[in-house]
Amino acid sequence: MVLPKVDKIWMDGALVDWDAAQVHVLTHALHYGSGVFEGIRCYETADGPAVFRLTEHMERFDRSARMLLMEVGYSVSEMVEAVKETIRSNKLDSCYIRPLAFRGYGVMGLDPLPAPVNVVIAVWPWGTYLGEDALAKGVEVGVSSWRQRGVNASPPAIKATANYLNSSLARIEANKHGYEEAILLNEDGKVCEGTGENIFIVKNGVIYTPPVSDGILEGITRDSLMAIARDKGIEVVERSMVRTELYTADEMFMCGTAAEVVPVRSVDGRVIGQAGPITMDLQETFFRVVGGKVPAYASWLEHV
Repeated sequence: MVLPKVDKIWMDGALVDWDAAQVHVLTHALHYGSGVFEGIRCYETADGPAVFRLTEHMERFDRSARMLLMEVGYSVSEMVEAVKETIRSNKLDSCYIRPLAFRGYGVMGLDPLPAPVNVVIAVWPWGTYLGEDALAKGVEVGVSSWRQRGVNASPPAIKATANYLNSSLARIEANKHGYEEAILLNEDGKVCEGTGENIFIVKNGVIYTPPVSDGILEGITRDSLMAIARDKGIEVVERSMVRTELYTADEMFMCGTAAEVVPVRSVDGRVIGQAGPITMDLQETFFRVVGGKVPAYASWLEHV
């Protein structure tokens, strides 16, 4: 997609014009992927724009940076306020939010520590990642030949820019094979996640999802859906899964900030079917929550 322009991007503590937010071609992160990022959404509510679990996202951003020994230079609370300032400056009722910290211009080589750190926050209008039709009709997915990056190789716990080459390879392969999304297995052959989504299946009324220890990103949307499901009295089990369990699931869905909550119609050509009742109930509740219509989850929304 072509990004829709807005007026301002927050860059190293100041709001600059969209077209002026540029970096040098010898920026370290451009060559070596030395950056961390977040994906966050702001939703329109009756009380004005509100960001979903903003502080939790910025805490994860901070953790990612610290694991890479990257001094961001801003506290979590300062980054939270910077996100709100950027949304306000662009007069948006809803948007996608991309904070990014990266090693900048000044040094070259595989040791990133001498490079300066730059921090940016961009916002723009963006619909659901896999398309509006996917929310209602679901998607067809395929298990990728590419394996998930290893926990002791390129740790999934770090939401690093370099990690997503792996996801890009899997997504390209999936699209070339006619699928709308890919599923990655870890090196032990256990189900991990999509290229940018966590995975859930439903079997006999119980929801199952891979554990963090199998090499998944500890998703904030994932955590939200598990909490919502348990509040509804639905059992949620985190355990390892093999690909054949996906083929025989009663229901399956994927979730993430960009994708939101998307049913899965088939895996590797094995038909699961249209979105089931648990999937649709969770999706409907999720959208009511982010729209500020469920008081029990009001604390998840940070108003701009």
